[in-house]
Amino acid sequence: MKVSTEPVILKLGGSVITDKAADQGVVREADLLRIAKEISEYRGKLIVVHGAGSFGHTYAKKYGLDRGFDPEGAIITHESVKKLASMVVDTLNHYGARAVAVHPMGCTVCRNGRIESIYLENIKLMLERGFVPVLHGDVVMDLELGTCVLSGDQIVPYLAKELRITRLGLGSAEDGVLDKDGKALPEITPGTFESFKHYIKGSESTDVTGGMLGKVQELLELSKTSCITSHIFNAGKENNVYRFLNGESIGTRISPDKRVEV
Repeated sequence: MKVSTEPVILKLGGSVITDKAADQGVVREADLLRIAKEISEYRGKLIVVHGAGSFGHTYAKKYGLDRGFDPEGAIITHESVKKLASMVVDTLNHYGARAVAVHPMGCTVCRNGRIESIYLENIKLMLERGFVPVLHGDVVMDLELGTCVLSGDQIVPYLAKELRITRLGLGSAEDGVLDKDGKALPEITPGTFESFKHYIKGSESTDVTGGMLGKVQELLELSKTSCITSHIFNAGKENNVYRFLNGESIGTRISPDKRVEV
């Protein structure tokens, strides 16, 4: 088993830990238990970010939070995703992971839907002291819009850049980014993205944050500005989370363009 001294970021997609097709929040309990057990067997520093799934997207859509400001809808959506975060944290701690929920609503400011700042000093201290910070998709305050829906897919690259984390993975419900035949592409770079873009779908369920295409675009931007390689893999398959955390390259790599030495 590899034990890295550098923190790793693991994103758990809402489609993996919840039933995104449900009208209200429904947890995939067996999958969450299995993933929590695999995470607990990792001995390095770790940040977990999870999607809102049916706990967030359903209410965000109902109240039109992707289109305008609705204080009541924002509160209802936030309280719903807090419930999911509590279940994720409780399950992780059942296996001794020392997880602590960090709700983005309380530490994040956006501008026109993009992160302006996240307070990170507490997260840095948590990592130093052996805790596992758990963040999630949420409704957060926005300087221009009042509030906005913040996807975990945007939180992940922000944390990676600000905390200088070099290994991150997005655990999805697919084997990676799929080609026209339904097979996982081994790698996508900014230079090859356009040739693959038309294969990549948004979410087929209620999702106000862009689905798989949104994930790929966020990670490509990260690769352009930081030279970080990310992995999108199937967290619904047994041992895949464990394999990623312990250094294996699985799923689809989202990599920087290769530089030609002169």
